[in-house]
Amino acid sequence: MSQAAVFTINHFRQLAAYNRWANARLYAAALDLSEQAYRLHIGVFFGGLHGTLNHSLLTDRLWLKRLTGEGDHPNRLDAILYEDRTELTRARIAEDRRLIEVVDKYDEASLAGLHSYKTTSGMPQSQALSDILLHLFNHQTHHRGQAHACLSILTGDEPPALDLLIFQRGGIAPDLEAQIRHLSGSAR
Repeated sequence: MSQAAVFTINHFRQLAAYNRWANARLYAAALDLSEQAYRLHIGVFFGGLHGTLNHSLLTDRLWLKRLTGEGDHPNRLDAILYEDRTELTRARIAEDRRLIEVVDKYDEASLAGLHSYKTTSGMPQSQALSDILLHLFNHQTHHRGQAHACLSILTGDEPPALDLLIFQRGGIAPDLEAQIRHLSGSAR
């Protein structure tokens, strides 16, 4: 049963902004790893950090295609969209921005309305938009948790906190584009 009346558009806008913030913190930590550590297969569902981050981006693209009719995505949920982690990071930045723009276009009435789409197996579905958005953000949180655990295993340290409360209190997100520029400059 839908909980559309409980969640407002402002809740979803906050979740979209939080999603971008948490991804920035996670990706910044991933960019700090050595290439070997970043690629290490550690036995999680998508193999390791790289596979988990790719899956998370892929499913955002899948849902945004279902919601907007725009964009591409592979049909395999374990597909690797980007081998290069800086390209993956740039794509994550763009997708987070896109998700915020899509959510910003919705209003209270659209949240309660049914949205029809097809599953990856081609089955037609209709659900309240609010339920779809809840799933999308919950899915992101789930896989960020897996990626966070990967970082903990790979570094032996506590990765950056991704708590919603820290975001709400004004926690700082790293500038991923600056970090990529720095990495690109030091690779020369």
